Order: sequence, then C-alpha cells, then structure tokens
Amino acid sequence: MAGHSKFKNIMHRKGAQDKKRSNLFSKLSREITVAAKMGMPDPDMNPRLRLAINAAKAQSMPKDNIQRAIDKASANDGDNYEEVRYEGYGPGGSAIIVEALTDNRNRTATNVRTCFSKNGGNLGTEGSVQHGFERLGLIEYPASAGDEEKLLEAAIEAGAVDVESSEDGHTIWTAADDLHAVASALEAVLGEAENVKLAWKPNITVEMDESGAATLLKLVDALDDDDDVQTVWGNYEISDEIMEKIG
Repeated sequence: MAGHSKFKNIMHRKGAQDKKRSNLFSKLSREITVAAKMGMPDPDMNPRLRLAINAAKAQSMPKDNIQRAIDKASANDGDNYEEVRYEGYGPGGSAIIVEALTDNRNRTATNVRTCFSKNGGNLGTEGSVQHGFERLGLIEYPASAGDEEKLLEAAIEAGAVDVESSEDGHTIWTAADDLHAVASALEAVLGEAENVKLAWKPNITVEMDESGAATLLKLVDALDDDDDVQTVWGNYEISDEIMEKIG
C-alpha cells in the first residue's frame, strides 16, 4: 500500500493551472453550481458539493466566490450544464479522458475534437479508452502532512485502498463510493487535504519520450484552456528529466 507517485504529471501540470487562475476559478465555480443544483445546497447533506468546495478551497478560491456559486444554484440562475465525457488518443500511444460541463454539446464536441486533431491526437468513441482506467477517489496531501508511515496508518484506518508517497507529497486512493467518508476521516487526523475528487486512474501507464511528451502536453494545455473542460486525465508518465527539458 505504498509506492512512488508520478500522478501529478499523469493528471495535469499544476503549474500550468496556476498561471490561469481566473479560468480555474470559473471551472471550480461551475462545478459548485452544478453540484448544488443536483442536490442540496448544504455541503453537509451533499457529498459532491462538499468535494467541489474542498477543491475550490485547495486552490485558494475566495469564500465570496464559493458562496456566489452556491447562491447561483439556489436562485436557479444561469445556464443549465450537463456532464459530458470524451475519450481519445494522444501521441505515443497515450490514452486521454476529458470531463466537461457544457450548455452546448455541439460546441464542446467540436472544440475537443479540434484540440485532439491539432495536437497529434484523435478523438475516439465513447468507451474507447475508459476500459484502461479505474474510477476511484483521489485525496492528495502535501509532504508536510507527515511521513509515509503516518499517512499509511491514517489511510488504512480511514478505509483507503492505496497510498503513494514521494518527496512531493502523498496520494491516497479510495473506492469511488467511499471518497467522502475517507476524506472526512482523514481530515480529522491530518487536516484539510490539498485535493479531493473523483479520478480516472490508469491501470497501465506509458512512458513518453521527449518529442511525444512535448506534443502531448500541448494537447493537455489546449484542452485545459477550453472553458467547458473540467479535468483531463491520461495514462502517460513523463520523467523529471524530460519535464525539465520541455518545461
């Protein structure tokens, strides 16, 4: 129940998101509004809303922004968004899952397809790559939360499935249905997590060479830049050496 995690570059580059703070806040707000509309506006009674709020807090989103997003749902204001998932292939045999919230399926599908085609990829059909991933809960803590042994003990006690620790921090995996309960149990012991969300974890990863990695990250960035795209998941790994060269 331990190991070295390269998940941070499998999911996306956090640094790239930090440069797009307003875009990120917009996406977090959209998720909060949708979560509040689909259930109770009270996070204690709505696990999805609580996860959305936790994700927003982890990115230092102001409380006023969070409350406005909840109020927008309560007032039944704004557009009605639906969840859409796209699957495709990137350079070097990589597989990509894109999660979006959209009020216009045609626009989003066109934009996502264009991102793939312009950056060495191909948009696939529904289910084309999903079989290579597992739907799990993801909880991330910084290295400062404790050493590997402390995190492992806390995770086992909370009912987690797996823990991966490295000098960058700790990644804790849970069954999808247990994410809210495990996150709450860990928060009582370790404090608030950096990240709590449902994730697509690849069963097998592919190591990218320098050329493939450069093109792939352009694809991920292009998808991330789209307003409708919430999260981009992939089965790729990029070594620290290559990341330094192309970063």
